[in-house]
Amino acid sequence: MHRTIEPTVLYFGTPVALISTLNADGSPNLAPMSSAWWLGWSCMLGLGQMGQTSDNLIRTRECVINLPSEDLVSYVDRLALATGQSPVPEKKRQWGYCYEPDKFGIAGFTPVGSELVAPPRVRQCPIQMEGVVQDFRPFGKNVSANVFEVQIVKLHVDERLLMGDGPRPRIDPMLWRPLIMSFCRFFGLGGEVHPSRLAESGFMKFVTQGMTSHAADSSSTHEQK
Repeated sequence: MHRTIEPTVLYFGTPVALISTLNADGSPNLAPMSSAWWLGWSCMLGLGQMGQTSDNLIRTRECVINLPSEDLVSYVDRLALATGQSPVPEKKRQWGYCYEPDKFGIAGFTPVGSELVAPPRVRQCPIQMEGVVQDFRPFGKNVSANVFEVQIVKLHVDERLLMGDGPRPRIDPMLWRPLIMSFCRFFGLGGEVHPSRLAESGFMKFVTQGMTSHAADSSSTHEQK
């Protein structure tokens, strides 16, 4: 039996991402979010309009999408009620947010230089994606949010997560332990529930080759700009 409801939060969750951007004064900002999805080397980010990250993305068109593993949850949670917006928007102040200019510092994360974009990467995150905003627009009804289309121009992965030799290794899904947010609560992954025929099909080989070629083309194009 199903029941029709209108929950206060409709937020089924995706992997948590830490978005690093640059503020107007050149200082780094770091914000946790979990409204993101990928297709090929393109990523869609959904971000509130009241946040500093949204402003920074519109102004600079650059970011790094850092993916923390589940063991970094306590670091991520330190950023939960911190905002780079000053003054703090009234609604966010009512929710308990406080202005924090040093997001890396309060979380205990270490910034490291990127290769193709200006914002820094988070050293502790095992996956780091340098990205360039291709487009953005307001998103949704009854919500103050923007959606950003981001092209990934450089991917950095902890070598301990990689499987396969040669120039095109893959991320081992048995070793990658993403931090997941579902209905505003943190979760990790359970064990694999069933073998996947898709994972063993020719589709994966086709996708892997296509993504690698596209990434090389994108990186070359960005370097020429």
